[in-house]
Amino acid sequence: MSYMYSVAHLKAFIKRHNIKLSSAVILILLYYFCLPQQLFTAPTATVITSENNALLGAQIAKDGQWRFPYNAATPDKFKQCILLFEDEYFYNHPGFNPVAIYKAFRDNLKSNTKKRGASTLTQQVIRLSRQGKRRTYLEKVKELIFATRLELRTTKDHILAYYSSYAPFGGNVVGLDAASWRYFNRNASDLSWAESATLAVLPNAPRLIYPGKRQKHLLQKRNALLQKLLRRGVIDTLTYNLSLAETLPQKPYPLPQIAPHLLQHISKTAYGKQVHTSIKKPLQNQINRIVATHYKHLSQNEIYNAAVLVLDVHTRKVLSYVGNTPTDKAHQKNVNVIDKPRSTGSVLKPFLYAAMLDSGDLLPHMLVADIPTQYGNYNPENYDKTYEGAVPASRALSKSLNVPAVRMLKAFGLERFHHYLKQLQLKDITYNANHYGLSLILGGAESNLWDLCKSYAALSGTLNHFSESSSRYFENEFCEPSFLASEAIDFGAQTSEKTLFDAASIYLTYESLKNVNRPESEDNWAFFDSSKQIAWKTGTSFGYRDAWAIGTTKDYVVGVWVGNADGEGRPGLVGVQAAAPLLFDVFDKLPRSDWFAKPFDEMQNISICSQSGYRAAPDCTTTQQNFVPTSGLKTKACPYHTLIHLDPTETYQVNTSCEDLSKITHKPWFVLPPIMAHYYQTKNPFYKALPKFRTDCLGDHAMAMAWIYPKANTVIFLPKDFDGTTNELILKLAHSKPDSTVFWYMDATYITATKNIHELAVLPKLGTHRLTAVDAYGNETSCTFSITK
Repeated sequence: MSYMYSVAHLKAFIKRHNIKLSSAVILILLYYFCLPQQLFTAPTATVITSENNALLGAQIAKDGQWRFPYNAATPDKFKQCILLFEDEYFYNHPGFNPVAIYKAFRDNLKSNTKKRGASTLTQQVIRLSRQGKRRTYLEKVKELIFATRLELRTTKDHILAYYSSYAPFGGNVVGLDAASWRYFNRNASDLSWAESATLAVLPNAPRLIYPGKRQKHLLQKRNALLQKLLRRGVIDTLTYNLSLAETLPQKPYPLPQIAPHLLQHISKTAYGKQVHTSIKKPLQNQINRIVATHYKHLSQNEIYNAAVLVLDVHTRKVLSYVGNTPTDKAHQKNVNVIDKPRSTGSVLKPFLYAAMLDSGDLLPHMLVADIPTQYGNYNPENYDKTYEGAVPASRALSKSLNVPAVRMLKAFGLERFHHYLKQLQLKDITYNANHYGLSLILGGAESNLWDLCKSYAALSGTLNHFSESSSRYFENEFCEPSFLASEAIDFGAQTSEKTLFDAASIYLTYESLKNVNRPESEDNWAFFDSSKQIAWKTGTSFGYRDAWAIGTTKDYVVGVWVGNADGEGRPGLVGVQAAAPLLFDVFDKLPRSDWFAKPFDEMQNISICSQSGYRAAPDCTTTQQNFVPTSGLKTKACPYHTLIHLDPTETYQVNTSCEDLSKITHKPWFVLPPIMAHYYQTKNPFYKALPKFRTDCLGDHAMAMAWIYPKANTVIFLPKDFDGTTNELILKLAHSKPDSTVFWYMDATYITATKNIHELAVLPKLGTHRLTAVDAYGNETSCTFSITK
């Protein structure tokens, strides 16, 4: 009964006071929603900090204000200064101070002017958030209401952080963090008592006093605050006296620009935010100085741009990011070269070498041909325009020989290698394999410093993880590096299957790259000995437009690009001269690293022919035991050793037609094909050609011949001298017995005969011609070529 009475009584009360209750509900809702969810919407600067939160650089806000993003932490010194100066009872009032309001109202009425203010820090935060509002009594009432609402919505410390982040500090400086750097060139947490007091008094009248203007007035306000801090026991007498002796800041400092191109890169996706990066500030400063020093030297040769990237192999974090030199705007100072596609030169060669080792198509010291080569209209040449005939694959890589690299790519398969590059996630290789052709391995494609360093770091990481995880691989080894300090790289699950290349192939590739000769004439390389082992590779693009140097140790990858951002080539713009010195100067600033552990679980110890580098065949005269990738067991046995039959003096080859079988000596002999032998013996004086057959022997004594130039179906343009005379065509032939006489014919017409040196200068007419060479034994070889204009 009583329950029914209460309900009825409540209904009657609501009916009598429905207008008042509705108004109250509306007022409560208006009060609850009177503040926007985001109190401050003004644009902020983009700020980047180092791994230990030191400022690296900032990009001004869109409205032209140096306003750093909101910082929830207020330094204790500034906190005490601002509370004592602006709002001593901040932690005790509900958002407004009734006593202060009464005193201000009384004093202002007596003087008939606005003599005194009574705004709390909370009210000032509200006023700062409501920019452009006139300072009237009505606006004051609104601020009071909003201030109480803000006090209910958040904590006192957050309100104080709002004030510190958005208070004006004179000129276009907003917020404590920006003011600390502009006026004192340091973090707010590192300010002294005098500096903190100076900044605490600035927001009180930022249009009237700020560093460089009305210094006497500013000094008086600062010292008065310091006196108050002394009286309250916040600071002692010694600190007070030392603080009084500190001078005021004058002209604002420029904000640090230690990693401007990283700031530029980050601002594309995180504009107006503060980003905590993985950059090591001391290292970044050192590399900035190194780049500036090299720039002074390079610019004398009209080479104006360079970039350096340093990665930590273990964490895949960016330790240093230098996107360009300190050049001028006329030479693209603001271009961030690190992510720009450039011709790769030779820096892709190690990937081909590793792929061929991994697939079992190659052994580390296997001889590969280094001879004049032509595929259609493509005629690759070595940098020094010489040939070695045959060279160990490892040395071809360490010497960066172009012709062996192209021939290896042809043998391995263009599409096959292109597939490997796509798995490396080189984003700038966007066309199919046929678009690039065989020039892919010599710079026919483009990539950028970021992707190349990422790939080398992935190879190094594969080796590290393999040795650290009981011979296991990680599924996400070829991941993107990160410049964010808080981001942990996920290398994925462990697996027994290789991710791309097996550990043995990578290790042996690095063993070759470790042996790249460092020119002793360079002063900065005089301090590098075998104790600082680095696997490194240079690259030079066609036309001397790009110079690369990328190196790795167990712990670090350093990548360097040097050139002109506008693509202008310059003489001397080659990797070993322009980029490598910078690379080694950077490595000199990094801690020394142990060499990679040898991945025995992916290797087999097999017998190798010492002369050819192939798996040893029965006829190989000298062999050695080498560790090779397990896949190397698939390679063929040495093809260059053959068993020949000699007379008792071992001077001539014989057979049973001219020598008794019991007197014939059977001996293995190292024999290269004619063209390879032609060039090989110039570099290897101990190479022995096959002995002649004794003249009284019967049988097939065929000699081998091969064209050095021209190759079959070659189209040739004969240039003219300045006087209009057409240059002659030089014909070259390799013969297994150079002292043989060779008879030359063109289009069935006899020309001449040669002996020992089989070269001939001719001046053929335009059109297609057939060239024929016949030796004294009747052996014949022909090729067809065309002369065009």
